[in-house]
Amino acid sequence: MSIDIRRKNILVSAKKIVIKIGTKVLTTDEGKLDEKKVERLVNNISLLKKKGKEIVIVTSGAIGAGMGKLGIMTRPKDIPQKQALAAIGQSKLMHVYEKYFQKEGICVGQMLLTQDDLTDRKRFLNAGNTLRNLINFNAIPIINENDTIAVEEIKLGDNDNLSAQVVNLVQAELLLILTCTDGLFTADPRKDKNAKLISMVEIIDDKIEKLAGVNIDEISVGGMQTKIQAAKKAVKSGAGVIIANGNKNDTISNIFSYEEEGTFFLPQKNIMKDI
Repeated sequence: MSIDIRRKNILVSAKKIVIKIGTKVLTTDEGKLDEKKVERLVNNISLLKKKGKEIVIVTSGAIGAGMGKLGIMTRPKDIPQKQALAAIGQSKLMHVYEKYFQKEGICVGQMLLTQDDLTDRKRFLNAGNTLRNLINFNAIPIINENDTIAVEEIKLGDNDNLSAQVVNLVQAELLLILTCTDGLFTADPRKDKNAKLISMVEIIDDKIEKLAGVNIDEISVGGMQTKIQAAKKAVKSGAGVIIANGNKNDTISNIFSYEEEGTFFLPQKNIMKDI
């Protein structure tokens, strides 16, 4: 089935792309960092980079990497414990990304941000300057929230809203949110066999936001609700948004081969300016 021409035009013209990679796309069922998953993602993202796309990655996974280093089998619920695991795991996470991108001849640069970095005007501009220079150096910025100090984000955000703010920061044309589900459905597909994937969303209205409430993945932080919140912010910045299943091998290649993959959100015409 051919995709909507509006979607195809955005995919063709998008130069700057923010890719948000969720925790369950990077980890095993036990929550530990899965290097094979990272390698597969890096290989697919590298193909986009080599085609001239400017890529910014917003990644989760530091807590899972910390769990793996310490041999912890169950993800803790205690916030200070999660923060400590994130501190232990962040260097491991970056090492794994760097290892596989280096095999592709691609340099990466790490940035740790909090909400304060993006709401304070001076820090916002400094972050933007750093990102633009990393891109100019032909490197891929890899961004994570600074979970060691960001209490509210580690409880609620799971980097979804951060990815939307990064879209505005770098003026990206596309936000790709890779998660553990195929996209937004008409009902919870785990409970309703008649649930259908919504391939195109033109306007994020109350109906769409209510659907996100029944598409929550209870295991992941944030679930579909924060992804719809992020999509709502990104489309106001003038970017198209795709929510798709990052656990499928061919998701990224399918998207950029213009196949129906995930849920696409059209950008709004009245573009929101920088803060």
